Amino acid sequence: MIRAITANFALMTLAGVALAWLQPSLFTWLTNGSITVAGQPLLSVALGLIMLAMGLTLTFADYSALAHMPKALAIGVCAQFVIMPLTGFAVAKALGLEQGLAVGLILVACCPGGTASNIVTYLARGNLALSVAMTMCSTLIAVVATPLLTGALAGAYVEIDRWALFRDMLAVVLVPVVLGTLVSEFLPGFTRRIGDWLPLLAAVLVVLIVGGIVGGAKDLILANARQLLLATFLLHAFGFALGHAAARAFGLGPIEQRTISIEVGMQNSGLGSGLTKAPSFAAQFPDAMQAALAPVPAALSAVWHVVIGSLLAGWWNSRAEP
Repeated sequence: MIRAITANFALMTLAGVALAWLQPSLFTWLTNGSITVAGQPLLSVALGLIMLAMGLTLTFADYSALAHMPKALAIGVCAQFVIMPLTGFAVAKALGLEQGLAVGLILVACCPGGTASNIVTYLARGNLALSVAMTMCSTLIAVVATPLLTGALAGAYVEIDRWALFRDMLAVVLVPVVLGTLVSEFLPGFTRRIGDWLPLLAAVLVVLIVGGIVGGAKDLILANARQLLLATFLLHAFGFALGHAAARAFGLGPIEQRTISIEVGMQNSGLGSGLTKAPSFAAQFPDAMQAALAPVPAALSAVWHVVIGSLLAGWWNSRAEP
């Protein structure tokens, strides 16, 4: 049952967004900052739990495998941090997005891949081991790459505090992932008992985060719907297409091509939403309205990437030959 639910992550996301649109209060409690845990906003705690769940699926052997950096992994990770950030910047410029929307779009484009891509890769009959390795590697690299890339590209719109963003990445990404890996390595029995529930936990938390952002920004979405929908669609459509093209250009096989396409096209939108909602990030905007707009592209990004990814997975899976 858990596998069936996580396999239908796209439907879960769409249903969550629809429900959040109709009844925002069912989701906004997670994202509006009204609830704190040990002094931390509940949203930050939820992001940490998602990363912890990812860490619990890893062992030291998985980290060792990354040291070999096979061709497909190197190409995929490089494509992740070249194609998506540049595409996000280009789309923001081409559409003339206002400050908040542009910065939000660029930040989510600079985020690593998310665990949803592993589910979609499995459904697409891709290389699941490569997908998991790319997600893991891009997540670790993102602790440094996301602040640097966001600062360089979004700096055209507002001055980005790279150190504040780096501290947020450490707190909500690196520490939980490493902690989860330590638990997985030293308490394998416990990890096995909860292992089947981890994808469900991550999927539910992402849906709650995305729903909370959408529900809380309903009026802003309505006011900017045309630009928002087009910008986020273009970001992911180009991500899938250019990721596939890059893998093909470097001579990788069809299965690796589809895997890298999915990994590049699907971002960790939950992380992007959380980072743009952080008080330290919002404080960088001179206009509170622009700060409120910044988290919205990441929320809509979550909808587009699972829809496009799921459609591609169904098409690839239906083909007799990979």
